[in-house]
Amino acid sequence: MWQVLGQDKILALLERSIEEDTIAHAYLLVGPHHVGKKTLAINLAQALNCNAHKPPCGQCRSCRRILDHKHADVTSVGLDSRTEIGIDDIRELQKLANLPPYEGKCKVFIIDDAEYLSTEAANSLLKILEEPPPKVVWLLLAAEERRLLPTIVSRCQRLELKPLPLMQLQNILTNSYNVDLAKAEFLAHLCHGCLGWALSALADDDILKQRAQRVTMFSSLASASLQQRFAYAQEIATQFSQNRRSVAEIIEIWLSWWRDLMLIKGGCKEAIINVDYEVALEKQAKSLSLNEIKQFLANLRSLREEISKNVNPRLAFESLMLNMPKLSL
Repeated sequence: MWQVLGQDKILALLERSIEEDTIAHAYLLVGPHHVGKKTLAINLAQALNCNAHKPPCGQCRSCRRILDHKHADVTSVGLDSRTEIGIDDIRELQKLANLPPYEGKCKVFIIDDAEYLSTEAANSLLKILEEPPPKVVWLLLAAEERRLLPTIVSRCQRLELKPLPLMQLQNILTNSYNVDLAKAEFLAHLCHGCLGWALSALADDDILKQRAQRVTMFSSLASASLQQRFAYAQEIATQFSQNRRSVAEIIEIWLSWWRDLMLIKGGCKEAIINVDYEVALEKQAKSLSLNEIKQFLANLRSLREEISKNVNPRLAFESLMLNMPKLSL
């Protein structure tokens, strides 16, 4: 049984491909973090190795072993806490790909955070995709598709997982996970349409605590001194050199905050994301012009692009701090 919710068109396409034995040798699963890409990849690996009449059954030995990350023919690599996926990771997968399946029908290789492949690793993967071994399926997962080599994208069948509408998320949380309505509404607002984030927040209270700490810190910078802003820029730049994914998530929170400021300034506060900070947002919005908010949003988007390239992260974050509108509170 597929565990991905709200992606019916993609599931219908994959089911038809499995039934007709027309599975592609490589798929690119595109969508924001926590939208369900990894869950879909695991489900597809199960379906390709499941012996049930309607795969994936989720109950057979093969499905259970894949879910427990114990199946010999399903291998995953990802960014984890590193800054990139290196050439050695891909060379190891290439060796495994040239071996026949050991305990299943098909070997499946999952590359999470594929946009963080190093240049050498990306070129090595490209060679494999150009001459794919039999009984091997590659699943590339990416939140930032534009950072992938166009030649890699062209050799994959692209599947885009889209964020779910607010009401659909609320209904899934209340009906499928027995979440009370108030909590479901709150999480549906915060998760940007990504069910995985909401479920993670339900399972781990630290996620909401960490998010609150990040929002509080960044919102306070608007009235902070330049020295305090630069100290924070250095802290974030150091964190970036250790864990890019974490900093990318922080930037998304910043974007959501300044987007909310713009909505409030434009009289659309019912559409804000950070509903638990509505009072603070309204107070800050009164001290800013719409033009200041739009300009800083543009600066944040530029920062997101810059740090995906070989720029000095400390300089990039310091530049952002310099351009942040100053509030007199």
